[in-house]
Amino acid sequence: MNLTQEELGGRCDLSKGFISQLERDKVSPSIATLVDILECLGSNPKEFFSGDENESVVYTREDIFSRVNEDLGLRIDWLIPNAQKNMMEPILLKLAPGGRSETYPPYEGEVFGYVLAGSVVLYLNGRKNRVKHGESFYYKANDPHYIQNIGKAEASILWVTCPPSF
Repeated sequence: MNLTQEELGGRCDLSKGFISQLERDKVSPSIATLVDILECLGSNPKEFFSGDENESVVYTREDIFSRVNEDLGLRIDWLIPNAQKNMMEPILLKLAPGGRSETYPPYEGEVFGYVLAGSVVLYLNGRKNRVKHGESFYYKANDPHYIQNIGKAEASILWVTCPPSF
């Protein structure tokens, strides 16, 4: 899925060290941990063990996987299961008033976003870019970047990265 051990661990609330040991077959996960890992990767035990390659084209609310970071005041909804294997990864980012995304380091890729609700500031290359409801942004991810909600209500952003980076 092109995730680092740290990224997968962060999604699953597991340590990078545990993921490393799991990859090297030094530890075996409990059933509950395996299910958590599979859910974080947009799968489930049935799909994982069946190897069925029938891919969906339409996805429902039941397909969404969410992660909440109360410290940052954010919620990430992965809209497409297994999107990490695709060319792009769409997420729904919800930011509480004053909330912000993590700071993403530079990488070779592109980012598109559309503000569905609220007003945010996109911090990119040391510059502040205000983006309001109904506006969009697009940039090459060559510089560190993050988004912060500057409004008094929750902000929602449809965020698409290419290649996947969440």
